[in-house]
Amino acid sequence: MALVASTVFFFLERDRVSPKWKTSLTVSGLVTLVAAVHYFYMRDVWVSTGATPTVFRYIDWLITVPLLMIEFYLILSAITKVPVGVFWRLMIGTLVMLIGGYLGEAGYLAVWPAFIIGMVGWAYILYEIFMGQAGKINAQSAPPSVQSAFSTMRWIVTIGWAIYPVGYFFGYLTGASPESSVNALNIIYNLADVLNKIAFGLIIWTVAVSESEAAGKK
Repeated sequence: MALVASTVFFFLERDRVSPKWKTSLTVSGLVTLVAAVHYFYMRDVWVSTGATPTVFRYIDWLITVPLLMIEFYLILSAITKVPVGVFWRLMIGTLVMLIGGYLGEAGYLAVWPAFIIGMVGWAYILYEIFMGQAGKINAQSAPPSVQSAFSTMRWIVTIGWAIYPVGYFFGYLTGASPESSVNALNIIYNLADVLNKIAFGLIIWTVAVSESEAAGKK
């Protein structure tokens, strides 16, 4: 329900910001909407069978996580010209991270190699937003409000997203029983999704409103 409420909020707030920020808020609303719909699916499956469908969770992530990565590109594009290579590097890192995780959780690949593949994708994303071209454009071209938002988003990807490999580790790499693993994964993944997706959107909303109001006063 928090994801649904966030979706409504982001879509309504589009009318409050200047046109160049509307796409960013739309993407934020789509992220929380897609996540909410998939949680309704997963809830129904869990109520009916007592099982958590891994495939639904990864369908959600394969849609929402690339959209979250696009937000880095969008907020930079709102203030300066950004090479399309930034977009594709973020997408490649995201897909490597997600595909590695899914192969391990679905049993198509041994859990340790899959874990390592996923971590490599995550590390590639962190490099791009901290030390790569995206990070450099932010440092050189963005106004203070955008730099602050970009920095906070980076730390969500660093600290908030660390919750997912922690969940994977406790679920698959500690030798716990399948029942205990499922319970741990559900709690950790659910909390991470709500925190990361809503927080990401609120950061975008904050900078969009700030920049729009500043432009209106000029």
